[in-house]
Amino acid sequence: MTKVIILGASNSIPTAESENTHMVIVGRDRTVLIDSVSNPILRLEQAGLDFNNLTDIIVTHFHPDHVSGVPLLLMDMWLMGRQKPLNIYGLHYTLDRVEDMMGFYNWSEWPNFFPVVFYRLPVREMTLVLDCPDFTIHASPVKHMIPNIGLRVNFTQNQKVMAYSCDTEPCDEVVRLSAGADVLIHEATGESSGHSSATQAGEIASKAEVNKLYLIHYPTGRFAKGDLVAEASQTYQGGIQLAKDFMVLEF
Repeated sequence: MTKVIILGASNSIPTAESENTHMVIVGRDRTVLIDSVSNPILRLEQAGLDFNNLTDIIVTHFHPDHVSGVPLLLMDMWLMGRQKPLNIYGLHYTLDRVEDMMGFYNWSEWPNFFPVVFYRLPVREMTLVLDCPDFTIHASPVKHMIPNIGLRVNFTQNQKVMAYSCDTEPCDEVVRLSAGADVLIHEATGESSGHSSATQAGEIASKAEVNKLYLIHYPTGRFAKGDLVAEASQTYQGGIQLAKDFMVLEF
């Protein structure tokens, strides 16, 4: 069965119990990492996954708490003998900077490096990212401090739909992206430029008429405050849950 594993649920400041927000979609033929932070291979192993099965990475935007693990992941895969290709998807703005970042590590001179293929996505709503037998992924631009994308995943076997807002202010793009979804994973950093509060996430979930809301990218540890589920329930009457590290959502 296809599943989504939350590898981290914290906002930009991680704690010992909660890593920066990122997740992985696991199908029969493809394993797709959404953002890459911390020590990705270790995180995948902790989730019971073999890094060699990773086929694709979607980089939502070029902020350190979403992209800092890419160089370590690529280097470790190379050092551990990976040979099969890896696909990386993102906006032009994002992937240009990922390649620049890898250039600082002089990765073009690393001998016998496995193929890495970059797919640059247009800034357009419901852009097709990936289509495989288990799921189809589309991306739409969202409103953050820099160019960023949210995602909609259609699972083929049971026709379930998951949407992920990524980092964003409340915006109509996310409402359209998540319309009628079974699950919306929406950030709850707090109301500020480029981000949303739990109450605002609930408003988006209500407008999109989703079946369940998971809050993610929220303050954790000593920075945590308030009852985010209660705040979201003021504006959304469906099921609400905090996303947690290593939570498994089965589709």
